[in-house]
Amino acid sequence: MDWLQAVILGIIQGLTEFLPISSTGHLFLGRKLFGLEEAGLFLDTMLHIGTFIALIVFYKDILLKLIKKPFSRLTLLLIVGTIPAVIAGVLFSDFFDEISKTGVTIGWEFLITGLFLWFADSIKKGEKKVEDLTLFDSLFIGSFQAFAIFPAISRSAMTIVGAIIRKMDKEAAAYFSFLLSIPAIFGGVVFQMKDIYTGNIPQISFLSMLCATIASAIFGYIAVKFMISFVKKRSLKIFAIYVFALGLVVLFI
Repeated sequence: MDWLQAVILGIIQGLTEFLPISSTGHLFLGRKLFGLEEAGLFLDTMLHIGTFIALIVFYKDILLKLIKKPFSRLTLLLIVGTIPAVIAGVLFSDFFDEISKTGVTIGWEFLITGLFLWFADSIKKGEKKVEDLTLFDSLFIGSFQAFAIFPAISRSAMTIVGAIIRKMDKEAAAYFSFLLSIPAIFGGVVFQMKDIYTGNIPQISFLSMLCATIASAIFGYIAVKFMISFVKKRSLKIFAIYVFALGLVVLFI
């Protein structure tokens, strides 16, 4: 993998992690396009570190407050919302790893993501903010996040949809969705790090790795800011149409 391919994949990861169109699905297609199947899990880990950095920078103020007051209600909401994804990851990780490697269901998963986005856009606008969430709301949204263990079902799409169903304001839904992704992405990176320590990694140059991570961080930050602002006044159907079309193309090919 040369540095230019690394930058392109970093841009793809940064944008699609927070736009509701599935970063894992797009990275699978990107690696196929460049013939980089051997980069696999290690590349995904470094790209997710980039988007994790983007989240830390964007949410730095609220994260500092959580560090100062670690037993706050928001901390409890994030813990409860993360539990379903943890359970799904522990129980079914081998099964979903195999699906991710083969990509046989990716086309259908893009279509499913589109259906959820289209459905959410038809729901009557809610008014709940993050401070109005109950523990059940967070668990419900987290359950939707657990579905994103499938490679091309978008995590951000599912959590935003879950939040909208629980009558959250769309802007607040996107804000909480990305905040909830911090423990999910961190946990995923830690889990994947075992491959680095066991030496089960492909040979990727330091420059390519650095370029991929930096590009992922920069474009991830841009995507978070854009998406929270976008959903405030715009329809999610534009993303639904995109993943519908992409899913059909993948199935056709």
